[in-house]
Amino acid sequence: MPRYMLLLADDPSAYKDVTPAQMEAVIAKYVAWTGKMRQEGRVLSGEKLKDEGGKRIRSRNGKATVVDGPYAESKEVVGGFYIIKAANFDEAVKIASTCPHVEFGAHLDVREIDEMS
Repeated sequence: MPRYMLLLADDPSAYKDVTPAQMEAVIAKYVAWTGKMRQEGRVLSGEKLKDEGGKRIRSRNGKATVVDGPYAESKEVVGGFYIIKAANFDEAVKIASTCPHVEFGAHLDVREIDEMS
């Protein structure tokens, strides 16, 4: 069965006025959704990424350049991911559409994993 990556993007400034109780309620929805998807055998893995401390590596004139991130000029950053399995792309999109990130995040991208055996 094909695997798909759900890339969860956030706008960190969107959470500046959220109370701890509100954040706990949001997190509870993610935990419940993840548990349900695991029970159904859909979620293979998934993690929240730390809000700060990332690095971006680029090649400049054949030399790797490393800079800090996330970036002040970026409104949205990848805040987490899931690896799911689905029969096809349409089913993956249907599953992704039930993820709480659709309600709480900036956006969610669905990408099929290209099996490189």
